[in-house]
Amino acid sequence: MSDVLAPVITIDGPTASGKGTVAHGVARRLGWAVLDSGALYRLTALASLRRGIAATDEQGVAAVAEALDVRFDGGHIYLEGHEAGHDIRQEQVGNFASQVAAFGSVRQALLERQRAFRRAPGLVADGRDMGTVVFPDAGLKVFLVADVNARAERRRKQLMEKGISAKLQDLLRDMRERDARDTQRAVAPLAAAADAHTLDSSRMTAQETVQAILELWRAKAPAKS
Repeated sequence: MSDVLAPVITIDGPTASGKGTVAHGVARRLGWAVLDSGALYRLTALASLRRGIAATDEQGVAAVAEALDVRFDGGHIYLEGHEAGHDIRQEQVGNFASQVAAFGSVRQALLERQRAFRRAPGLVADGRDMGTVVFPDAGLKVFLVADVNARAERRRKQLMEKGISAKLQDLLRDMRERDARDTQRAVAPLAAAADAHTLDSSRMTAQETVQAILELWRAKAPAKS
């Protein structure tokens, strides 16, 4: 791709590995934009659920993805003109999103929408195939992992802070099922890019993880100047 394209840092990893929090932290420090690709899949899931479309209906879900009416405004996410930031974090929506993310037609429908977020001065993109499919030329690729128990506990805390009740054992079961779907799907499976840096955040705070990624980026800076 052309050298005039804005720089990109990708942060991929399994659900609840801390990608979103860390991506926003890195973006704030650099003054860059952030892409929460998972939100696009969750918005597709929410819109499909509201239309009564089944998670097995690939054609129906792909049509929803192609016509998705979404807007990101600061910390707010709007679906068809209405705030949807809370609704897309429901576990039902997350599980639906994980299922339909395996459909190639759905992923294709959202591909260019994700790439459109790439604007100066730079972009931090988090998801599951940011470094392998969406931005294969990213200047820095991070694969963020964490122990499944640590991830389930993080997700439980996140949901509780949003006023959503959740049982740890249910979250563990759902997380293991989601991990299996993400890593075993035929289209764009969850995997570290060959040139990605793997970071284990199980025992790191979000701020420590942000700092580690910034140090990786700065170490690459001389080669990019």
